[in-house]
Formats: sequence, C-alpha cells, structure tokens
Amino acid sequence: MDWNEPVFKRSKWGTSRYVYNAENPLGMALIVLSVIVTVTVLVMMQTRSGPFALDDRPAPDLPTPSVYVPDAYLPDMDAPAGPTASPDVPAP
Repeated sequence: MDWNEPVFKRSKWGTSRYVYNAENPLGMALIVLSVIVTVTVLVMMQTRSGPFALDDRPAPDLPTPSVYVPDAYLPDMDAPAGPTASPDVPAP
C-alpha cells in the first residue's frame, strides 16, 4: 500500500466512472467501510430492526367519510308518496 496512490482511480471497464483505489490505505478503508455498512443495513432490513422495525402502535381508526347530498336530490317529505289514481278516471 502506498499513500502516494490516488484514493480514486478511473474504472477499467471503459466508462468514465471512478472507483476506490485499493492500493491507497484510505481507499482500502473506504472499501471495507462500504462493505460493513451494506451488510449491516441488509441484516437490519432482514430482522426488521432499527429504522426498519415494525410499528407496535395500532393503526388509527379512519374517519367515516361524510357524503354530501344536495337538497335537490332528497325526497320532499311533505309531498305524497307516489302517484295516486283519481276516482274520476276509469281504469283501462
């Protein structure tokens, strides 16, 4: 390992991306730290612990939605229930 090596170097895959340089001690430390953090987060997700823990509180009751029905659509309570036949009209 050499401190004179750059921490990042160009990728050899033909892209213009940079990768950690394992020849530099700081680059190696970043590689190890990245692996440790990734494994820790994956284990926490699998065990549902830390920020991935399930909430123990019960879900709040949702309010029942109120339905607005304009007065024009409500039946008039003072009107007769339906059409009535007049006694003056003969039945067919």
